[in-house]
Order: sequence, then C-alpha cells, then structure tokens
Amino acid sequence: MGRTVPTFRAALEEEIKRWDGYRKALRQSEREAFDRMMDACRLHSSAGGQALRPELIDAIFMSILLEHQLKLEALEEKLDKILKGIGK
Repeated sequence: MGRTVPTFRAALEEEIKRWDGYRKALRQSEREAFDRMMDACRLHSSAGGQALRPELIDAIFMSILLEHQLKLEALEEKLDKILKGIGK
C-alpha cells in the first residue's frame, strides 16, 4: 500500500521547490548561500521529521539556525585558540 502522507524529506524537497522563484531572483553569490541553507535543511531532515511540528517551515528555519549556531561556535573556538596563542 502507498503512503498517504509524504515523508518529511519529500515534503522538504517540495517546499524547497516552492522557493525556486525566490532563489532565481537572487544574485549568484546569494543563490549559493541560499543553496547552502537548503543543504543545511537536508542535513538535519531526520531531526526535522521527529519534531512533529505542524508547519514544515518551522523545521526548515530551525535547521538553518542550528547550522549557523554550529558554525558560529566553531569560529569562536578558532578565535579563542588564536587569541590564546597571541597572549603567550
């Protein structure tokens, strides 16, 4: 028997496709950043599928925010190491 409700990943890909007009209107460098954000959503799709949020966009935004947080923390850690090296 077939599924009556699409998987989270299938729904995510549909939502990303709905943003295609927006994506096409961006400059090339912005488009690349947009694509990286959508890749972050795909990366965290397993967690998004478990969130049981009624709105798919909530999981999309949370995935993007999580990826930004991880990158920010990695940059802070690198900066701390650099500053500690200067202080020696």
